[in-house]
Amino acid sequence: MELRQFQLFLEVAKHRSITKAAESMHVSQPALSKSIKALEEELGMTLIIRSNKTSDLTDAGRVVQEYAHRMMGLVDEMSSTLNDMTDLQRGEINIGLPPFIGSLFFPRVMAQFHHSFPAIELNITEYGGARVVKSVEEGEFELGVAVMPIDDDIFNVYPIVEEEMKLLVYKHHRLADRTEVNFTDLKEEEFIFYHEEFALHQIVRNHFFIMAGFEPKILFKSSQWDLMSEMVAANLGVTILPQSICNRVFTKEIKIIDLKPTIMWSIAVITKKDRYISKAGQTFIDFILKEPL
Repeated sequence: MELRQFQLFLEVAKHRSITKAAESMHVSQPALSKSIKALEEELGMTLIIRSNKTSDLTDAGRVVQEYAHRMMGLVDEMSSTLNDMTDLQRGEINIGLPPFIGSLFFPRVMAQFHHSFPAIELNITEYGGARVVKSVEEGEFELGVAVMPIDDDIFNVYPIVEEEMKLLVYKHHRLADRTEVNFTDLKEEEFIFYHEEFALHQIVRNHFFIMAGFEPKILFKSSQWDLMSEMVAANLGVTILPQSICNRVFTKEIKIIDLKPTIMWSIAVITKKDRYISKAGQTFIDFILKEPL
């Protein structure tokens, strides 16, 4: 088995397509298929279910994917350590970033960082918050940005943002004239909610709705805050979004209301505790902690 085989396998798993993976890795499709087939024969198990449209992982494939992420993470860590030993004035950082957070805070910060450290390359991958945490733990990313709470036995946690979350309702909604709404008042509402892969899904559901004594009625799930707010403006349901997003909702069709108990949306940069952090990675952490988001 060779590392290259695992790189190609991970790319197929990422795209769920041999064709797209071949394009991404700049190899021919037959060569990629041959590499995957050789890996399957050496392991003695089928890793990918091939169809006309997608290439899905088998149960064995998901196990190999998890270990392959760890292996590639160790290779990246080794490269970072060696680069730092030679005091190179360059670097590369692999960062996991949830779409919600990325669109709100990071374009300006990353532009400023690039201007300050043009030789450091930022490789950004967008995942839901829960998957970012898992990927940092498995070594796929050197750094991640995630919604707290985070297990500080496993991760180094560097808080960067904390703000309230608000309830968004249609302007003629029965609660629209209220300045404050308790979670118990939302039992009969239909919600525009986050996908399960987003940390906010579990945090809001488990710590607020379930504690209030009911399961939320989820009408639609989305990963895009602008779509969620537009659905509320069309009177399709209500939603809960961070203050920063509410500040970007410019429509008279929506009323923004305080929630009780208050939900705090706290995000942090995280690294795995037992992983070596490159000079480039530490430079980015120091930079983002000093820059107001």
